[in-house]
Amino acid sequence: MKPASQTTSQTQSKQNTAKQNNIDRTPSHLFRTMRRGLIVSPELRREFGVTMVMAVFSAVARLVIPILTQLVLDHGVISEEGYKPGLVLGLSLSALFVVVVVAAVNRGVYIRLVTAAESVLLDLRVRTFEHIHRLSLTSHIRERRGVLVSRVTSDVETLATFIQRGAILWVVNPVIILGSFAVMGFYSWQLTLIVIAAYILLVPFLRWMQHRQFLSQTRVRDAVADTLASTGEVVTGAAVIRSYGYTEPIRRRLDQMLDNQYKARIDAHVWFSIMMPVVELLSSLVLSGVIVVGIWQLSALELKIGELVAFIFLLRLMLGPITELGEIFQQTYTALAGWWKILQVLDLPVEIDDIEPHQALTLPEGSLPVEIRGVGFTYDTVFRDDADCSSGFSSSVKVLEDINIRIEADANVAVVGETGSGKTTFARLVARLIEPTEGVVKIGGLDLRLVARESHRRLIHMVPQDGFLFDTTVEENIRFGRGGASSEDVAAAIDALSLRDWVDGLPDGVQTQVGERGSQLSIGERQFVALARAQIADPRLLILDEATSAIDHETEQTLMEALAFLAKGRTSITIAHRLSTAEWADLVLVFHDGRIVETGNHVELLSTGGIYAQLYESWVSDARSFL
Repeated sequence: MKPASQTTSQTQSKQNTAKQNNIDRTPSHLFRTMRRGLIVSPELRREFGVTMVMAVFSAVARLVIPILTQLVLDHGVISEEGYKPGLVLGLSLSALFVVVVVAAVNRGVYIRLVTAAESVLLDLRVRTFEHIHRLSLTSHIRERRGVLVSRVTSDVETLATFIQRGAILWVVNPVIILGSFAVMGFYSWQLTLIVIAAYILLVPFLRWMQHRQFLSQTRVRDAVADTLASTGEVVTGAAVIRSYGYTEPIRRRLDQMLDNQYKARIDAHVWFSIMMPVVELLSSLVLSGVIVVGIWQLSALELKIGELVAFIFLLRLMLGPITELGEIFQQTYTALAGWWKILQVLDLPVEIDDIEPHQALTLPEGSLPVEIRGVGFTYDTVFRDDADCSSGFSSSVKVLEDINIRIEADANVAVVGETGSGKTTFARLVARLIEPTEGVVKIGGLDLRLVARESHRRLIHMVPQDGFLFDTTVEENIRFGRGGASSEDVAAAIDALSLRDWVDGLPDGVQTQVGERGSQLSIGERQFVALARAQIADPRLLILDEATSAIDHETEQTLMEALAFLAKGRTSITIAHRLSTAEWADLVLVFHDGRIVETGNHVELLSTGGIYAQLYESWVSDARSFL
């Protein structure tokens, strides 16, 4: 059982997180989200004033048409002097001119908005993508990758429709509404008061709808992100799902995600479907009432026929923006919910900060010594509520503690230990894929936090165990090791590692397509490409997460020879999964429960009869039983 204090702490943390999520989703954050979004997306502010002036001009120009209509009727058609064809023709041509100008201005406004929208989409995608790649691996462990993908894709797309249409309507429609009220008041303040009194009834209804719509659209964005994350896992893990016959549970889980998304979208449309009919019903009642009262009390109101027609015309013009309120609110809340989610990603702290260029240090050339003093590392793990993936509680797990070691330049170091002992975390700290929570890592005598990124990336290279490959050719994957590498450089790297026979045996040589994540190659072949990539990078400190399991003996021999050559002339740290690697290492670091418990070479550690000796004996026994 968990201690009562721990359970209470976790429960309180979970409640606090849920409370915070609830606060973040209230309409009081709408303006903060919009203000923050405008700061993050400067493209929206560029030439914003000119676009708004054009939009206001278009709105004001629309008010001219009812006025011209009133003048035509009262002074050109049914005036005391009789029908005036010249005046009617002139006013009609003026109205036509206004209509053409409004159409041209609207086209210009739309083009400017579309351009701004695409610029915002481009900038947000690039900025969010770059920010995600600046996050440490700890952040990637905490955040579901499918959710991060949805932020760069679907959440960014929600802004496009809003910028192209919804944003401008927030400027144009108020001008039309207020302008219509002003002109209507000039014609008949009595009828105008009736209209105002009727629409005041909408105010509390709209405020209530704002809250409901924002909550519903936020749930839609959460559901979309969860669906993308689950779908990505299902597609990536298809082989495992089939192998273990896990199809039905996965199907049920995915169906649940899709059902949640369906319900969230239906809920969002329900609120929209409520708002639209209510606004349209009220608008129709107001229009009908104005027509009845206007005709019935025409003389009492001292209205002319043209003025009453213009009043109705203005009311109809105003009803359009009022009727669009439901659609505008939906677009706005959809966009703001997506925008808010993007801002949440951009707000994720970058744990590995780049040093200012004028303060950054450059690693010395040649093999690099490694010095680690008092280093500890703690993972912050987030436990999510299955019912609401946005809520949950966090827990800290200490993986490394009080690591102190010095590795000399040119040394070949093997890191061994049981699964979960902290080997991979240690390697990631040296490669600065994560930042230590305490202590300091020095490379070449320099604090790694003060080293320029370019110098760090050029001289320190880590080859992960999975040998991740991109969906392109073998040659292009090797080229990723160093920007600007030529085909001759690729060939030299292949020859240096004695991989020419393997490459020539591929269907298209170095031009062979490796498939998504290298699926067209075997595990060992993917590792060959990863090693060639490291060779072409020519780092001074090489960190290898050895992958020699699940491959045949011949491939293993080729791989071990390539690893041995790759380690020559540079400092190398190898996470040894098979202890044959540790046999030729200059120094062996034995990890246990997040600490280095033994150091020395293979012979020295065997003679002590400690943890290494036990691991080696177990490994030899397993190898014999396998043979």
